[in-house]
Amino acid sequence: MKPVLRRPRMPRAPRRAVLTAAAGCLALLATACGGGDGGTSGAADGKPVTLTMWSWMVGTKDVVAKFNATHKDVQVEFTEITAGTDGYSKIDSAIDAGNAPDVVGMEYAMLPEFASQGNLEDLTEEAGELVGTFPESLRSLVTPGGRTWGVPFDVTPQLLYYRTDLFEKAGVAVPRTWAEFEKAAQKIKAADKSVRILNAPKGGDIPFINGLAWQVGSQGFGVQGDAWTVHLDDAPAREVAGYWDGLVRDDLVLNHPAWSEEESTARKKSQVASFIGAPWSGAGLISQLPEQKGKWAVAPLPTWDGTPATGTWGGTSFAVPKGSEHVDAATEFIEWLTTDPAAMQARLADAEAPSSVLPAGPELQKVAAAEFADVSDGYFANDLYEVAAAQVDSVVKGWTWGPVQGSVNEAFEGAVAGGGWTAGFEAAQRAALKALDDRGLKTSQD
Repeated sequence: MKPVLRRPRMPRAPRRAVLTAAAGCLALLATACGGGDGGTSGAADGKPVTLTMWSWMVGTKDVVAKFNATHKDVQVEFTEITAGTDGYSKIDSAIDAGNAPDVVGMEYAMLPEFASQGNLEDLTEEAGELVGTFPESLRSLVTPGGRTWGVPFDVTPQLLYYRTDLFEKAGVAVPRTWAEFEKAAQKIKAADKSVRILNAPKGGDIPFINGLAWQVGSQGFGVQGDAWTVHLDDAPAREVAGYWDGLVRDDLVLNHPAWSEEESTARKKSQVASFIGAPWSGAGLISQLPEQKGKWAVAPLPTWDGTPATGTWGGTSFAVPKGSEHVDAATEFIEWLTTDPAAMQARLADAEAPSSVLPAGPELQKVAAAEFADVSDGYFANDLYEVAAAQVDSVVKGWTWGPVQGSVNEAFEGAVAGGGWTAGFEAAQRAALKALDDRGLKTSQD
């Protein structure tokens, strides 16, 4: 990227005015919205541009070290932050205070919220062409409103991880449909009263539950004319919720919160025979349950009618917070992060903290697969990367994350814990409509 002259940094607009303008851009799918002021991309006066980066992602420290060792004009200072709500609150506070980092990791589910609040630089000019090289299902996650707000890093189709020994003991085959999954659940319970096929979480990770609704065609959010639409409690979502609430009611699955000590203990004690995860979940098994090496395998997620289909769980893009004075240099660094084999090799090189991330780009997937094969050393009975990569094209199109995901997750969490998944989707619908109204964003229910 060629350097451009640095233009004066403009004062931050009042937060409400920025929110309204950005949200209008997203809702109307406009072809032009305000973007960044460029900044510099290379060394000035013989001194390198110094970027700051915040992320929680495994291996980022090593990636930054590799970049700094191989680049002279741009250097990066890395700070590790916690994942989830605390990390996003830290980013948001820094943007408000005018001292945000130049690059942040931003989950796909949260990117529309930050963009709609005017908290991200519009990277259409700097990175739009790059984003255009990724699969459409990924492009749509970083281009709400038709503008580019981030660059995809990984792709996260939901997968079924299963214990080959526990399946064999119960005499069940890997289920291809959810009907077969329920029958397998019955047989596993009958074979050993202390074992269940899976833990259906009562809260703890709402995007996981959203992914299962996504698989069957739920839409999440949408745009109609100049207004947002909310489909969190649509017919496909209710179908999914009813199925899982039924499994809980019939005691065919456990019902611990996701990421809880109870869930971890059940997995460690071989009390669950499978779990739904994403490609990145594989590395966690290696780190947390090394004694179960050779007992796990991975398969496509069961579907409702046998046709390949999946939603996603998690996934990260890289974005530039509003106010960065080095947008061009930040974009140059992001392009290296998401396309250069050296970046992927550095991220996956730590055997003590392995990563099984599935990169968005097919070429980097090959690099990641080779690196992970060395680290995993036969932990899985089959090839995690081969199975995961084959599911990318089956990610169902049409899901849209909305600009009020934080409020949705909070409402969903409380309702699921107290009343199951059906109650969760109902509460999420109400919370989304209220949060949109509270922000002055127009809604339309079709």
